Amino acid sequence: MPLPVPAPARVFEFKYDESVSPWHVPMRQWLQERDPASTLTSVASGVVVFNAEDRVLLVQRASHDSMPNLWEVPGGAVDEEDATILHGAARELWEEAGLVLTRINRFIPEGRQDDRYEVKLEDLGYRFTNRAGTKLVCRFAFEAEVESCDKVTLDPNEHQDYVWASEEEIRTQKIGDRGIPLTGPFGLSMLLTAFRLRKAGLKTGA
Repeated sequence: MPLPVPAPARVFEFKYDESVSPWHVPMRQWLQERDPASTLTSVASGVVVFNAEDRVLLVQRASHDSMPNLWEVPGGAVDEEDATILHGAARELWEEAGLVLTRINRFIPEGRQDDRYEVKLEDLGYRFTNRAGTKLVCRFAFEAEVESCDKVTLDPNEHQDYVWASEEEIRTQKIGDRGIPLTGPFGLSMLLTAFRLRKAGLKTGA
């Protein structure tokens, strides 16, 4: 009996603001150009999506995964097969939330609490090691628009719930009586920066 033909890989097509063009390159090219000392081993992305009420999408990590039950924006590792870092962000958003990315508006600096938006190269991205401590990863966060916010579809292997949270709910990490603890202080800083940039209409780039 012949095996079923696998579904073709999804082709991600989207627009992007010129300010994020430095990330519209393959991951390996970015690493070669921006990390000539080869201190980094891979790149990851996070995608900040606002709905019509200016609430941001958070997904809750699965109880069986690392950092169980904590909340974050959709995102993950950029793969070698991804056409660009931005395409990796679009793919991760689709895989983790079932949302189709249509436009990337801006880069969001991580770990910055001030009101200065001039971003130096050394400030770009949030760097962290994997669980085994064998890889140094640089993560970039982007604000993006999607086809529709009406239906979020989670991958149960990675996430178990989702919410749309306001700026104040992000700040307090609480929606009503329910806590929504984030994965860390840099995630909180990035999200608050995302709200500030969105309200100001400011752009950031490399």
